[in-house]
Amino acid sequence: MFKRLIQFSFCLFFLLQESQELNSPKGATVIDKQPYLGLKRWQWWLLVALNIAFLLVGQTVSTLLGRFYYDQGGNSKWMATLVQTVAFPILYIPLLLTPSSPGSSAPTITKPSIRVLSLIYIFLGLLLAANNMMYSVGLLYLPVSTYSLLCATQLAFNAVFSFLINRQKFTALILNSVVILTLSASLLAVGSESSEPTGVSKGKYILGFISTLCASAVYSLLLSLMQFSFEKVIKKQTFSVVLDMQIYTSIVATCACIVGLFASGEWSGLTEEMVGFKKGKVSYVMTLVWTAIAWQICSVGVVGLIFVVSSLFSNVISTLALPLIPIVAVITFHDKMDGVKVIAMLMAIWGFSTHIYQNYLDDSKLKATTTDAVEVRDPLTS
Repeated sequence: MFKRLIQFSFCLFFLLQESQELNSPKGATVIDKQPYLGLKRWQWWLLVALNIAFLLVGQTVSTLLGRFYYDQGGNSKWMATLVQTVAFPILYIPLLLTPSSPGSSAPTITKPSIRVLSLIYIFLGLLLAANNMMYSVGLLYLPVSTYSLLCATQLAFNAVFSFLINRQKFTALILNSVVILTLSASLLAVGSESSEPTGVSKGKYILGFISTLCASAVYSLLLSLMQFSFEKVIKKQTFSVVLDMQIYTSIVATCACIVGLFASGEWSGLTEEMVGFKKGKVSYVMTLVWTAIAWQICSVGVVGLIFVVSSLFSNVISTLALPLIPIVAVITFHDKMDGVKVIAMLMAIWGFSTHIYQNYLDDSKLKATTTDAVEVRDPLTS
């Protein structure tokens, strides 16, 4: 059953790919893309739902396993960073299973040179490696609940970068979302004394706090730069092109992490780390393996949503794990969920909700405009 579901999702990707790059009008977003992709509405929503599931499951599992790695005796920040991209060969599976697109009568678009593409992949790959390292430092020194709440600020950062780089609208509701999420992070900073985990000094806690905030900002910048590259440099956004971006940047990031692992000397302590892992050697290996796989499942979801919708929507959906991760962390790792964190979580959810509502208003307005333009009424429009 699962195999058939995967095959069906790839068939949907092929149908999307046949529509060719950016045939939809400028500014098309969540709802209005569907009529231009040649899909029935239920097929489009099923594809979106499948990618959302990949993103949320992958993000939640990888975060919890990352914290488990540290709790059971893992200490290598470079290893924790490496597993976030080292399983990139998994991404070749959907790439190989997706049939190549047949010839199109659309005007030929001048392809960027290999040199330009290489520079883009190298720059974004190094940025990805730095971003993953900052996330690893944050997860090392922060409780999972605090870490995940701080990661929600990436939505605010993405709104700013999308406005500056991708020319997304910056409305009153988006501004409200940015302010609320900023206040949520500030509230966690003020209440940090009650959140510091056992055995972590205040200095390291602050380092983890700042690293997570910086990682959220860099991640948002990375998504906006990817979308900018598709629109202005590569000038197309088929499934294979988006997946290539993910694969080649992951290769660069993986190479950078391997260099860092050996240059820092952490590689020499990996054997001792495995022997001293509280749950045993097999558990140590399986933790790293499944963490790497979970990150790539998340990547498939991110790639799919960037392709079908946009980088902004992909980032918005990633914050849906916000209410889930802290609750699971309290149950699994016995994190403290005091009043400050509860209020911060509620504020973050409110900020997320206003952002989603703005997207809904934009999509409804654009859908109505498109319908009026072609004088066609869609009976399934909600």
